[in-house]
Amino acid sequence: MSASPFPPPIQTIIEEFIPICRKIAGDQRYAISIGGSLGKGTWDNRSDVDFRLFTDQKVVRQNQQPDLWVDYFAAIERWNARGINIDGVWPRTVDEINAALDRWLAGEIEPVNLTWTIWGYHILTDVNNQYVIEDPYHIIGGWKERLSIYPSALQSAILTKYVSSLRYWRADYHYSHKVERGDVVFLAGITAKLVHEIIQILFALNETYYAGDGANLRFVENFQIAPDNFANRVQAILYPPSPDGWVSQYTSLSALIDDVISLTERSVDA
Repeated sequence: MSASPFPPPIQTIIEEFIPICRKIAGDQRYAISIGGSLGKGTWDNRSDVDFRLFTDQKVVRQNQQPDLWVDYFAAIERWNARGINIDGVWPRTVDEINAALDRWLAGEIEPVNLTWTIWGYHILTDVNNQYVIEDPYHIIGGWKERLSIYPSALQSAILTKYVSSLRYWRADYHYSHKVERGDVVFLAGITAKLVHEIIQILFALNETYYAGDGANLRFVENFQIAPDNFANRVQAILYPPSPDGWVSQYTSLSALIDDVISLTERSVDA
């Protein structure tokens, strides 16, 4: 394990969970990592700790062998009492990840609807943004090698899916009528959806794997291909200046959509 970039309490948690994860894995190949904001490098003092455990065979669950998980739950309770939330260990099989990577890298973009994510679980986001704790069998390392070159099939699929949606909503009269009516619930939903799709497109244009629900603007601000003043424009769109600001929100979002579609067309033609 390389030198930790995290503060001492997080490093202590990591060291404590290494033998716990090994015990859960049992006598088989394994890899241990951290995902979420710690994995992406966007963590702060509010971040929780999301462990990942990868094995060839499914691990024995708590209801099958409670004694195997005693240390795990005791550690979580102890750290929670100290104000640090450990979001648990997510065990998954190597074959499960391999199959999902095959699909996504071939352009089959199918986010999984899970309760704890707004826009669905993206396997490439999770695998690409892992802070590796232990990988003695080069499991995570092998996956990262697969992701080292951003695949054209993935880019093409993302652009096709989300540009099509932007074009549809840009011209849809239902949307403009909702603006005229001031339909707040609809407008809040469609605005967030379209901003998310714009962000997906920008990640693809910059051949960067989507970073997940959090801290998107921090990534997009560093992109070579992006509309001017993007972060400020998005924030103004998502938070209209007054209760009757829906027309200005619609106008500003439509202009941003036009800019992004233009960027896409120029990039595809290049």
